[in-house]
Amino acid sequence: MRRVCVFCGSAMGGSPVYAEAAAALGKLLAQRGIGLVYGGASVGTMGVVADAAMAAGGEVIGVIPQALRKVEITHEGLTELHVVADMHERKAKMAELSDGFLALPGGAGTLEELFEVWTWAQLGLHGKPIGLVDVAGYYAPLIGFADHMVTEGFLREGFRDLLAIDPDPAVLLDRFAAYEPPPKPKWAE
Repeated sequence: MRRVCVFCGSAMGGSPVYAEAAAALGKLLAQRGIGLVYGGASVGTMGVVADAAMAAGGEVIGVIPQALRKVEITHEGLTELHVVADMHERKAKMAELSDGFLALPGGAGTLEELFEVWTWAQLGLHGKPIGLVDVAGYYAPLIGFADHMVTEGFLREGFRDLLAIDPDPAVLLDRFAAYEPPPKPKWAE
């Protein structure tokens, strides 16, 4: 695995455990020689994960829309920075540059990015692994809701299982190394 895209917040969250997890993930990626692709900001847990990866000698690639350069405060000193037209182009570029996706705790933007790559995987538009770094049980309600979607017949269990979930990002990266995409996309049957 050459690069992993990390979805995370432009805020720090209400507990220091979120920034600690972001820093640990950035350091871990660099230690494993895996580049970080992320939203390009210097604020929130986005800034923390980037700073930690750079401090550990890792490659850090940011992708930020022109309109958010001032709002999210573009991170200076990255290995690469791609300034794109809009959010659609941002997500497409991050996906193109990445071999897998991890979501740290974050807000609506983090979820929107996560849901898009999850949907793309169901449709067979990519065969890359997706993981939730479940810091302090943050993703427990989302996991419960995904299970509810399966129970109610709106999501196949195999597509629910596209989300690898663990509080330890090292475990998720180990799973990524052995990942096999589903044999058939959603509409293949």
